[in-house]
Amino acid sequence: MLARLPSLPQLMIRRTAARIFAVMSLAFLAACDLAVPAVGGGGQGQTIDPSAPVQVALLVPGGTGQAEFDQIARSLEDSARLAIADLNGADVNLRVYNTARNAGQASQMAGQAIADGAQIILGPLDAESANAVGLVASGANVNVLAFSNNTAVAGGNVFVLGNTFGNISDRLVDYAGRRGITQFMIAHQDDLAGAVGRDAIATSVRSAGGTVVGIQSYPFNQAGIFASAPAIATAANTTGAQAVFTTDNMAGGLPILATSLAQSGLNTANTPLIGLTRWDAAPQAAELPSLQNGLFAMGDAGREAAFRNRYEATYGTRPHPLASIAYDGIAAIGALAASGDRNALTRGSLTRAAGFAGATGAFRLRPDGSKQRALAVATIVNNRISIVEAAPLSFGAGGS
Repeated sequence: MLARLPSLPQLMIRRTAARIFAVMSLAFLAACDLAVPAVGGGGQGQTIDPSAPVQVALLVPGGTGQAEFDQIARSLEDSARLAIADLNGADVNLRVYNTARNAGQASQMAGQAIADGAQIILGPLDAESANAVGLVASGANVNVLAFSNNTAVAGGNVFVLGNTFGNISDRLVDYAGRRGITQFMIAHQDDLAGAVGRDAIATSVRSAGGTVVGIQSYPFNQAGIFASAPAIATAANTTGAQAVFTTDNMAGGLPILATSLAQSGLNTANTPLIGLTRWDAAPQAAELPSLQNGLFAMGDAGREAAFRNRYEATYGTRPHPLASIAYDGIAAIGALAASGDRNALTRGSLTRAAGFAGATGAFRLRPDGSKQRALAVATIVNNRISIVEAAPLSFGAGGS
């Protein structure tokens, strides 16, 4: 007996999903190396002369011989210089060092930067390199604002500026809970990033008083997703899940997973998908029926657009998706230096409760080295992305 072939619309949806799977860039994964022990320790940070320029070392992933990472390096530097131009009342002297995405070279460059007088280090990109830089900088009592989103390397003198899974899942679980969604199925790709995302979601759900009704994993390849989808859909339908929280991204398996779940019997109109990653990273995402009415988080749309437009007007090209992180680092350093406080670059100042105004919205650095970012909640309705709850404009004087 012949197996029933998918209908023409199903084939078109699968092809759209597979195309997204195949062509998206490394934007999400670039800052996400997830197998590094934390540095820990470290001093309070350098004091400064408020009348002199702040000496900032920028560590970028240039020198790999790969065009993509050279482009990321340029975009990070351009974004940092754009932020310097926007500073009011602070003078920053920026020196740039290439790490080649190599922890050994990053460590050497950090040592050179400190010898050159760096009072704070911005970067590097990868978690392993951030760990190495943190160790070198700790001995010199220099704080590090790394571009990684891996909280395993945060703590002591290392802060991570990347957008963390826990920050995102906290926001989405809170929003969903206020709309009566408290029973979550978690579906994650079977790799380290998926496992870290799974744990972040589970922690957010349980901290908010919700219930994780089930956890399902799938191999990180197209065939594995197709094969696993029926079991995930069945589990969601039989456990009372009110939503399926996914960890995958538009550059990876999410488009195929979402499409396959719907084809396997998951009614996403009643049990919507919630995404730990940015769905708007791929314009085609809005075309996928299975992502309609789902939820994901993003920054302040107005500030994101303003940053992107200013960057394009200045440099004649679009910023890399990671570029705004460098802007945030300089914005924080500049805001603190403008206060005239000699302790502007110490842990106590960097972790001020009110936070800072960044390229994509308000953010603050936490005492544990993580970054809390004010996020908007977005959905897709009728093939259009819309904001259902705007990002808070600030954390308030008390930090709330």
